[in-house]
Amino acid sequence: MLVNNIELDVKTKCIEENKTQNQIAEEVGTSAAYVSRIVNSKENIVNKTFIAMMESLGYDVRLVYEKREA
Repeated sequence: MLVNNIELDVKTKCIEENKTQNQIAEEVGTSAAYVSRIVNSKENIVNKTFIAMMESLGYDVRLVYEKREA
């Protein structure tokens, strides 16, 4: 199981960085609709086969976010 709530995490990080999903989309060269679709579909961010393999080994998956040094 993917432990993180990806949608909430991205929204929180956008607020912390004072950016919108539209701005993020422009920065990475994609559409706002695509960013929204990725954010709302956890299985597209972390491969579902990888999740299944880790679950079969008795693990959940947790993403950790670390701010880069400027």
